Amino acid sequence: MLEHLPAWLGKAMSGWRAGVESLAITRADLAPPASLSLNSAAFGDMARLPERFTADGEGVSPPLFWGDPPEGTAMLALIVEDADAPTPQPLVHAIVWNLPPHRGELAEGAIVADGPGSADAGDVGRNSYLGEGWLPPDPPRGHGEHRYVFQLFALDARVDPAGETPGRGAMLDAMAGHVLAAGVLTGTYSRDEEAPVGLVGAVA
Repeated sequence: MLEHLPAWLGKAMSGWRAGVESLAITRADLAPPASLSLNSAAFGDMARLPERFTADGEGVSPPLFWGDPPEGTAMLALIVEDADAPTPQPLVHAIVWNLPPHRGELAEGAIVADGPGSADAGDVGRNSYLGEGWLPPDPPRGHGEHRYVFQLFALDARVDPAGETPGRGAMLDAMAGHVLAAGVLTGTYSRDEEAPVGLVGAVA
C-alpha cells in the first residue's frame, strides 16, 4: 500500500516516524533481564533486507535462527515492527507465538496464515494490515531508510492471548511480566536509494 505513495509525499513525511522508543521491547513490563542471540542467514544486523523479503520481491518472510533460551523458558514469541513507519505506533509486520523453546529457527517463508495454528510449530497472529502472516516491507518512496526490528522473546509461561489471531495489543498484554530474555535483529529497507544488500551488518 505505502509503495504507491508518490516520492514527493514520502519525502514530505520523512519526519513522521513511530520511533524505536515505541517498539514492543521498550515496554517496561516486557523489558528483558537477559539477552538472546537472534540472527538470519539472509542479512546481518542493521543491514539491508534483500528485495526477496519485501513488497518489491516475492514478499516471503526471511529465515531466522537463535541461540538457546534460558532455563525455565516455556515458549518463544516473535514480533516484527517497523520503527520508522509514518504512524503513531510501529507498523507490525509479523507476530508468531507458541514457538517451542528449543526449536532454534524459522525457515524462509514460514510466517504465513495458519488459522488456529499448531502449538507444536507456533501460531501466527495479525499484522497491522489485519492479515494473518508476514506483511512484506513497503516503505514510501522518498521517506528514507526504515528499520524492521525482529524481536524474539523467551517467556516463562505459555501465554494465551485473546483470539486465535491476536494483534499487537493482545499479544503484548499477554506477554507482560513473563519475559526471561529477548533478542533483537534489525533489517533495513528503503526505496529509490542505493544501498548494499544482505550480510553487510554485524552478526551477533
